[in-house]
Amino acid sequence: MVNIRSLLLLLPALLPSVALAARPMITDDARVVDPQSCQLESWAKRNRDSTEYWALPGCSPTENLELTLGGAMTREDRASQNTDLMMQAKALFKPLETNGYGYGLVLGYAQHPRLDNNSSMVGSTYAYMPVSASFFSDKLILHTNLGALHDKEKRRTDLTWGLGSEIPLSNTVELIAETYGDHRSRPYYQAGVRYWVVRDRIQIDTTYGNRMHNSEDRWFSIGLRLLSAPLW
Repeated sequence: MVNIRSLLLLLPALLPSVALAARPMITDDARVVDPQSCQLESWAKRNRDSTEYWALPGCSPTENLELTLGGAMTREDRASQNTDLMMQAKALFKPLETNGYGYGLVLGYAQHPRLDNNSSMVGSTYAYMPVSASFFSDKLILHTNLGALHDKEKRRTDLTWGLGSEIPLSNTVELIAETYGDHRSRPYYQAGVRYWVVRDRIQIDTTYGNRMHNSEDRWFSIGLRLLSAPLW
């Protein structure tokens, strides 16, 4: 589910960390929140020289459709802060089922207000297809993403990809691991734990991540995800 907690497979160079899969994964899944329900994904991410604070509320106005609008505030060490704004729509063509598979399409747009206080905005549009598969009665769930992101400021389009996994250890604890990136640079990876405080309603998580073969890009995150019952 959107989360993500990115964006997409995320372009870390463009968005310091967008997770539009279910927190804390960047690789998205073929799920959405329940029809007529909403969720709030929020997290803090500590990088080497900055800290990000994210909030991504999303709702499902109808079956198999999820809309997200949110953003982040980033505090640079010994520097000023900036913000990111993003919106996303995810449609499922086949929802994920136990011992089956699902897939959909995600379209999104992100804006990065300039720090010089002028009225211009830098925008990045993106699209990708999430595909998920369940094995061994949901004891292993794999997700793959393939898409593209157009960077308006750099005037270029990057191919993006992601591969993620979920391994439930109990009714309340899940392990997650993933790798993701684009065709121009070394990929990123992260691993962590999800814990349901209240099943299907309140979840907390934590992750550690880095870029492969580069210890300078490591980060640590901790998040909170809230899901509602049907609201209308």
